[in-house]
Parts: sequence; C-alpha cells; structure tokens
Amino acid sequence: MFDQFTVVTDPVGDSVALSAIFAVLPLLTLFVLLGVLKVKAWLAGLISLAVALVVAVAVYAMPVGQAVLSATEGGAFGFFPILWIVINAIWVYNLTVESGHFDVLRRSFERVSPDMRIQAIIIAFCFGALLEALAGFGTPVAITVVMLMALGFRPIHAASVALLANTAPVAFGALATPIVTLASVTSGANVDARLTVDTLGAMVGRQTPILAVIVPLMLVALVDGRRGIRQTWPAALVAGVSFGLAQFVAANFISVPLTDIVAALVSAAAVVLLVRVWHPQTPADLGREPATVPAARGPAEAEPAEGGAVRAAAGSRSGTTTAAPGLGGSGGETPPGDPRIGETDPAGRHRAADGVEPRPVDQRPIAASPRLADTRAEVFRAYAPYLIIIAIFSIANLGAVKTALGKEPWTVKFAWPGLDILGGNGKPLSSTTFTLNWLPAAGTLMILAGVLTALVLRLSAGRALRAYGRTYVELRYAIVTVMAVLALAYVMNQSGQTNTLGAFLAAAGGAFVFLSAILGWIGVAVTGSDTSANALFGALQVQTAARAGLDPVLLAAANSSGGVLGKMISPQNLAIAAAAVGMAGREGEIFRKVFGWSLVLLLFMCVLVALQGSVLSWMVP
Repeated sequence: MFDQFTVVTDPVGDSVALSAIFAVLPLLTLFVLLGVLKVKAWLAGLISLAVALVVAVAVYAMPVGQAVLSATEGGAFGFFPILWIVINAIWVYNLTVESGHFDVLRRSFERVSPDMRIQAIIIAFCFGALLEALAGFGTPVAITVVMLMALGFRPIHAASVALLANTAPVAFGALATPIVTLASVTSGANVDARLTVDTLGAMVGRQTPILAVIVPLMLVALVDGRRGIRQTWPAALVAGVSFGLAQFVAANFISVPLTDIVAALVSAAAVVLLVRVWHPQTPADLGREPATVPAARGPAEAEPAEGGAVRAAAGSRSGTTTAAPGLGGSGGETPPGDPRIGETDPAGRHRAADGVEPRPVDQRPIAASPRLADTRAEVFRAYAPYLIIIAIFSIANLGAVKTALGKEPWTVKFAWPGLDILGGNGKPLSSTTFTLNWLPAAGTLMILAGVLTALVLRLSAGRALRAYGRTYVELRYAIVTVMAVLALAYVMNQSGQTNTLGAFLAAAGGAFVFLSAILGWIGVAVTGSDTSANALFGALQVQTAARAGLDPVLLAAANSSGGVLGKMISPQNLAIAAAAVGMAGREGEIFRKVFGWSLVLLLFMCVLVALQGSVLSWMVP
C-alpha cells in the first residue's frame, strides 16, 4: 500500500497517446463540471480529485497509500501557504470595514477627480491592483464594483470595468501566490535550476507590464468609447506606463511578493499628481445613473472557485448603506456594530449559478447626504493598513532578514511522511519535500499587519477576533475548493499523469510556444484562479518545454501571464460581479461585454510569448 513508486509516462500499451486519454480525464472532469454542468466549485474539485486518484491507482499502478499521501501533501500546500495568505489578507480588509474606515477610503478616491473615466482608472485599475496584491481571489472585483456603483456607474459598466481591470496584476496577486505555486509545481517537474520564485517572477515581470500599458486605455474605451480615449489618454497612459515600469522593476530587482503593491501605489500616485495639473474635458452627456445598489438580500449562495467572502464598505460615516457581494457570506453591508443585513430575512434568495431566473432586483437610491469632510487623522487611518503591510513586508524582504528567516527554526523543510516517489531518472521527486516557513510566510506577516491595523483603527480585541472567525466561516467553500484543486494537481504530477500530457503536447514542437499562454487562459477561465491554473498546468508546461527544446522558464511564465486574461470570463468572477451589481442570473450579459477584450489581450500575449521565444529571447532571464 505504501510501497515505493516510480513515475511512468506511458502505462497504457507503452503508448503516450493512449495513456494521454486517461491522463486528461481529471482535467476534463473538472472542466465539464464547472463549465458545462455548473457544479459548485468545491464539489467539482473533490469529484475531479477522486477521478485523479482512480486514474493514478488503476492506470498508473500507483500504490493507494502513495496516491492518498500525495493528495494530502497537495491539500496541505493549498492551505499553507496559499489559503493562509488569502484568509489573513481578507481579515485585514474586514477590519477596515468593521471600523468604518473603508468608506473614508472610498470618499478620498471620489475627491481626486469627478470624471468617471479617471475614477475607473483610479478605483478599478490602481486600487483594484492593490487589493489583488493583498488578497486576490476575487476580492478586487467584489470591492471595486461596489465602489463604482456608489459613484454612479451603470451596473453593466461597473461590472465590466472591474473585470477588465483585474488582469495585469493577477499573476502577482495575494503576495505572488500564483508565482509561489508555479515555482513549487515546476521545480519538481524539470531539472532547470531557474524554476524559482525569483526567476519566474522576473519572467512574468517582463510580460504583464507590457499588458498593463494597454489595459487603462481599454478601460476608458469601455466607459466612454473612442471619445474616452481621445479625452483621457494622458491619464490612461500615465497609469499604464507607471504601473508597468514599477511592476517590472519590483519583480526583477525588489521583491516578487511586493510587486503589485509597489506598482499599484506608484500608478495611483502618478495619476493623482497628473490630475492636479491637468483636467480632462468632461462631456455633459457623460451622465451618471442615480447611485443605486441592490436592496438587502439574504446570504449569497454562489461560491466562487477561488473567492472568499468579502464584506463591503461600511456606510456608517456617510449616511449611506452600500450593498456588497457576499462571496459565500452576507450580501449586504451595515455600519459597524449594527446587525448584518439579510441574516434573518431570506427574501429574494436564489442561486446565481443554477440557471433559475431571479426575481427582479429592487433598487433603492443611496440617500443623499452632505459630503462629510473627513479629518486628516481619519484619512490616515483609512490608508494605514496598506502602509503597515508595505512596511512589514519591506522589512521581511531585506537581505539579512530574509536570509535569517529562511533558516531553522523559522523555516523547516521535511520529507512528507510516508511519501516515497522516484522520478523517471530514479531520483526522489523534489516536490515530496514540504517547506513550512511558518514565520516568514506571507500569511503570518499578514496576521502581524492585522494586529497592528486593529490597534491603529481602535478596534477591540473581541471585535477583531470575531471578524477573524467570520472570515473563516465565509471562506469555508473557498478553502475546500483550493485544497481540492491543489491535491488534484499533486496527484497528477506525482503519479505521472502530467508527464504523459507533456509528452503528448511536445509533438507540437516549436509551435507550442504560441499555444502555452492559451493553456493558462483556459485553466483560469474554468477554475477562476491563476493559482489553480498554475497548479494544474505548471508542470505540464515545463515538461513539454523539455521535450520540445523550448525554454521552461518562458513557458511556465506564459501559463501565468496568459492565465490572467481568462480571469474576466471565468464563471466564478462573473458570478461575483453580477451579484454585486444586482444582475445575478444575468452573467451572460457581462460575459458578452468582456469576452472580446479577453480574446484581444490573449492574442497579444500569445504573440509576445512567441517573440520572446525567438527574436526577443534576450528578455528571458
């Protein structure tokens, strides 16, 4: 049962092609359950994991014990460090909501510029990138779409803008969790010593920054068509270029986990400075809809594949109540200390993904109230959590500190108990070694940031702990989903199923360099997560690269960079956006609004990767 296992590539009739038919079954199961049958993400993940285990044991002759242990290691990696980052990052955000300071932050953005197109850049692109950097996993869309609605954006525009903006920063989201995952699954599948977090992050940092230059221009075009580009291109260009440059510099020379934080802050500062000396012509017909939000509903029942519950901006200071998406939690938002909307009233509840037409959403205008002049102290407290996070992570990434924390007892590496797997070369797989960096882990540092945030925002220990407990409850489905997908990836990688698919795809030869980004795009479009797509396809990319004579670093990075473009069309992100703007059940309308943009950007990325694999090979570290 626990006998040693050696990875094989062609267990069926000594044929890679025949073996690939079975090796693809777990992925095909996941895709069909999520994309066609619209099964809940956590359930789809568990079923697909079961299929992977059956294939590993029945087809690849992997001992049952080794297969189960492989799944447990993958599940453990899914929780630590991946979910450990997400849970604690969302807790920090929830603390700002609990104290009411998130609403102060929203008003400060509104005061920068009254032009909706500039607001789309600042909120959806710059602030959304910061949220992606800290939490990721659906959080930016959930929060920015509510803020845009509160500022008067039409529901369909708010959702589309938030989804389109959530592209360039995704690969470095949640403190570079997708890159960390990519490094973990690829380092054991290819002998190339460059498959590390730093090198892969540097490579992605030479792809997505070019994408970032284009996205703000697309945002203003989405809001106001060609006129938007003509009148606001200076702000869009400043935002994109400053973000791209900062992302490149941070990923290559500063810190991969801090990449999006640096880029978001630099981009936001550049746009704010620009609009102080330059003001776009705002057409009279660039009208706003009366700011409306969905009336209070019961707890949302749609569970995004990689999301967690995110409570929206509290309106306690502005006299308004802003409805928020409940990514597995409440669908409403109330001032701190008040009962949460919808906990006792189930009226209007429906599943966003069950295909049932929901009853019409009642709209209510946000109550008009005089603009409150927030004190400088309150504004500082609103920004304090993000400043605290930057300070903590900057210190942790200093050379001497980083080196010290990377040693025992702060970081412990050990072979996963009982797991005994050899690669085709007869050597133990490096992926069977688990790294428990309990102190320097990004999630642990986020806990420290959360404690300091609670002190600065003057939240009692009881309220902070209750918020922490709610975060776990609201993320329960996301926790199961992520752990199941990572367990699936480890079983496929360590049983040889991924090797088989890599050998089969290697038949495409040099043409695969153009297709590699598409593989990542498909993975994210189905799973809703760049982290999950990297876990599923990272090893496949580098194994195919080895067989086809391509650069593994380039293809691994292409998986992540191409994947970010599938984020806006993933059913999970669409469900988040639709629920937030009161269009649950009408995700298809939003999908049609953003699908073309996704394809255009994907084609751009495919061409860029192909060029980097040939005439621009000097760009590969």
